[in-house]
Amino acid sequence: MNAKNEHDLSLTRRRLLGTVGAAGATGLALGGTGGALGQSAAQDEPPTALATVGSTEVAFHGKHQPGITTPLQAHGHLVAFDLASGAGRKEAAALLRRWSRTASALMAGDPAPDGHSGVALDAGPSSLTVTFGFGRGFFSRTGLTAQRPEALAPLPQFSRDALDEKRSNGDLWVQIGADDGLVAFHALRAVQRDAAGTARVRWQMNGFNRAVGATPHPKTMRNLMGQVDGTNNPKPSDSDFDKRVFVPPGGPPGWMEDGSYAVFRRIRMLLDNWDEQSLAQQEKVIGRRKSDGAPLSGGTETTAVNMEKRKADGGLAIAADAHVRVTAPDTNGGAAMLRRSFSYHDGFRDDGSPDAGLLFVAWQADPLTGFVPVQRKLDSGDALSRFIRHEASALFAVPGGAGEGEYVGQRLLEG
Repeated sequence: MNAKNEHDLSLTRRRLLGTVGAAGATGLALGGTGGALGQSAAQDEPPTALATVGSTEVAFHGKHQPGITTPLQAHGHLVAFDLASGAGRKEAAALLRRWSRTASALMAGDPAPDGHSGVALDAGPSSLTVTFGFGRGFFSRTGLTAQRPEALAPLPQFSRDALDEKRSNGDLWVQIGADDGLVAFHALRAVQRDAAGTARVRWQMNGFNRAVGATPHPKTMRNLMGQVDGTNNPKPSDSDFDKRVFVPPGGPPGWMEDGSYAVFRRIRMLLDNWDEQSLAQQEKVIGRRKSDGAPLSGGTETTAVNMEKRKADGGLAIAADAHVRVTAPDTNGGAAMLRRSFSYHDGFRDDGSPDAGLLFVAWQADPLTGFVPVQRKLDSGDALSRFIRHEASALFAVPGGAGEGEYVGQRLLEG
């Protein structure tokens, strides 16, 4: 093998310096200072050349499932399933075996075990990840209510929620991400085919983010409001990262060790209303400059927000109801979570306004100490709430990763 081929091969397991985050605003609902959506990953190697995007591969087997700390991909699909009538624990175990086998193959760039549709022919793995989770109803349908985590209790109703039950919850959940749209769709189709006869689709949503290589160097994502988002997302290098994101060893239930809880919210942005605001007003709502994401208290994007800073007229530089202030960990008992979301656009509504916003996904060791307290704070006094609508919601228990020869959820279903 010549030197060039050796170099090309080395790229197959190298991930572009990217972001663990997504489009959303700068707080919890849309990404913010209290554990925001995007995070620039640290790496000594130069950015991956565009020609190598398709060759990047993420391992399926491991301590944690892929798609949690994996750098955010350009294309995403979220899909929830309900178990079919008569399907129980045995059928669910068989389905998770099929799904794990399919995900392992596709993430390695191989054809699906049940045949190849041709959708993703000629493409490499393209950083594909497939992540599986269980909803609250899954445990009663499989006779496993004794194993249902307390952390999977229904999320409280928030005063500003306008939730569509048909697009919320679900027995099973699959998150798919890839840097190529055809690779992502192929995985979605394979997962749906594997479920035939055992589970039916309850809801499915499509998302996107900035493509790999779209900027001269990796940068924090922007959301559909144009805001830089994700500056202060928890980083894997943080000493308390695992404590915030993953279920620790020894904590009940045992089958959730090294797993995480995913909160999903479909958040529609009222973009016509937002675009009518002046630049100064938009920045006041968020608490950051739109141009570079720097806090209005001064500095650069990564400068800590100074909540006490005053303007020349004596007023607060960061308004009392600014998104970054309301979502700050210091004002929420230290609550934070790893947000890894996708933007979405589902066409235009009858009034001509865009049906667009954020497919919000937040990862945490316990939603009762992560998502819930922060969302309660947002619900009571966030300036951004005038420009968004929460239209769907779900909570899923996402078990730890599968070892070689295992399938996701095996400790639960065969324990």
